[in-house]
Amino acid sequence: MFDFGFSELIVIGVVLLVVVGPERLPKVARTAGHLLGRVQRYVSDVKSDIQREMQLEELKKLQEQVKHQAQELESSVRSGAASVESEVGRTAGELRSMLPEDAPAQPAGPSAGPAPATAGSQLLAADRPQLELGLDAGAASASSAEKTKA
Repeated sequence: MFDFGFSELIVIGVVLLVVVGPERLPKVARTAGHLLGRVQRYVSDVKSDIQREMQLEELKKLQEQVKHQAQELESSVRSGAASVESEVGRTAGELRSMLPEDAPAQPAGPSAGPAPATAGSQLLAADRPQLELGLDAGAASASSAEKTKA
């Protein structure tokens, strides 16, 4: 703060000794020391408050960046899931269009006719819930069995 050399401090001490006197000099020095300590503590408190405010602002900016990145990630995941879902739907449609063509090629008969169509529908029903809904194989086979009954 101030740049005092040793010789300047000696001159100040001699002037204080002459002005204040030798009896009151220790008391004045002690009071000056206490006041200087209070000033230093006040300055350090103000510095720490300013530092905390700066860190708080940085944290708020970081939080906003993280929120923005999370929103971007969510939108990209949703668009990716939508594109995968549309591809699965398109592929399922292609498979459905292919199944009726293959069905007449099978031998005709009361027990042989419905079986390939049922197996094909079970294949589609088993694949689709797993991809779209994330169901396990047991739940997919149970839902395909319900569709077969209907």
